[in-house]
Amino acid sequence: MIPLSHYLVLSGILFALSVVGIFLNRKNIVILLMAIELLLLSANINFVAFSHYLGDMSGQVFVFFILTVAAAEASIGLAILIIVFRNRQSINVQDLGSLRG
Repeated sequence: MIPLSHYLVLSGILFALSVVGIFLNRKNIVILLMAIELLLLSANINFVAFSHYLGDMSGQVFVFFILTVAAAEASIGLAILIIVFRNRQSINVQDLGSLRG
C-alpha cells in the first residue's frame, strides 16, 4: 500500500512544475495551456488521494467534474488558438496584446 505522503509529494512536484511553466514561459500559448492542465491534474491527485485515505467517495466524484471542465477548457482554448493563428500567423502571447478592443 502506497502511503498518502507519496501522493502528496507527487502532486506537489506536478504543481511546482506547472507554476514554473506558467512563470518562465510567457511566449507560447500551447505550453501555458499544458501548464494549466498540469495544475488541475495535481489538484485531482490530491482529491483522489484524500478521498481514498478518508474512505469517502465525494472527492473522486468531484474529480470527474474537474476533468469535464478541464476538457472543455482545453477544447475551447485550442479552438481560440487555431483562430488566432489563422488571423495572426503566430501564437506568441505578445502578439495577442493587439486583440484588445
